[in-house]
Order: sequence, then C-alpha cells, then structure tokens
Amino acid sequence: AVLLGLAAGVAAPLLTRRFWPDAPRVRNPRAAARLFVVFMYDVIVANFEVARLVLGPVSRLRSDFVDVPLEIDDPFVATLLGSIVSLTPGTVTTHIDMEARILRVHALDVADPQALVETIVTRYQRPLKETFGC
Repeated sequence: AVLLGLAAGVAAPLLTRRFWPDAPRVRNPRAAARLFVVFMYDVIVANFEVARLVLGPVSRLRSDFVDVPLEIDDPFVATLLGSIVSLTPGTVTTHIDMEARILRVHALDVADPQALVETIVTRYQRPLKETFGC
C-alpha cells in the first residue's frame, strides 16, 4: 500500500503538469525537504490528537473558523498551503481568497485562534515561501 501511494504521489504531478503551465519551480530543495518532514510529523501527531478529541466528551471540542493572512502571492503555492492544512487531521481549508489575501481554515479544536494562525504561518506558509521563493 505504501509503494502504491508513493507511486501515485510521484505520477500524479507528472501526469497533470501540463494543466499548470505557470506552476512555480522549487527554488530551495532543502526548505522543501524540511517542510515535508515537519508536515509528516504534524500529520502523525494530529492523528493522535484528533483521536483523543473524537473519543472523548463532545463538550471538549472547540471548533471554529480562523482566517490566516496570506503572505503568498502565487495562487498555486496558496493552493499547496490550503492542501497541507487540509491534509493535517483536525483542520480543513474552506476558502482561499487571493484578493483579500486570506486562507479560511476550520479547525476541530481551537483553544487560541491566534496560536493556530501563527502555527500555520510559521510551520507551513513561510517554508513554502522559502521553497518557491514567492
């Protein structure tokens, strides 16, 4: 299953590349590798957090919508950011507004909205900017 997932993950971008003629190029592969490691770590940790929340009392859930200011100019990279957020258990991107420069995120547990914003900005958005130079 892992090999099939890896093969699909490599093949999909190659097969759909022509649909993204203006896709930015990776300018800093090291930043991309660091982002990947951080993202994978966050996915694993978030799986346990979400399991704990879902299996516990419903009263413990503090779901909310949070607006994350976009520091990214490129729509493709903003979409990558939205995808990263959505792939991390417990959060989902609901809207990307390039004009207002906002990424709207719904989170299952929001104790401190500003802390969630800062986490998304520092762990994902800034590394994406560094990776793609945008």
